[in-house]
Amino acid sequence: VLQCLGISCSSKLNSPFLCNFSGVEAKQCNSAIRKMPTDQEQQKILTAFVPKNGCLNFTEKNYELLVAGFGLKGHAVGDIPGVYLKVVKVASVSLLALNKGKKERPRS
Repeated sequence: VLQCLGISCSSKLNSPFLCNFSGVEAKQCNSAIRKMPTDQEQQKILTAFVPKNGCLNFTEKNYELLVAGFGLKGHAVGDIPGVYLKVVKVASVSLLALNKGKKERPRS
């Protein structure tokens, strides 16, 4: 999936995001602006989607995020153009477990 981008030959990319949070506008009839962490790696800007409501609060600058493919064969999903990655883990803790309150984010 990510091999065509020249990033990695696996479907998951584990890298520390030196991230800025940018807003990506949704397509036509949806007026939402989705905040997403962006990382500049190998002179390419990677933008990842943070699933679930409120999970963006668990991510901070210089946190290590595990990113997986989002959609079919690396294509964008739904009304978010150009976003083909999603965040799975934050600081080696599952984002789903953080959202449900089963685990806490490790302190740095």
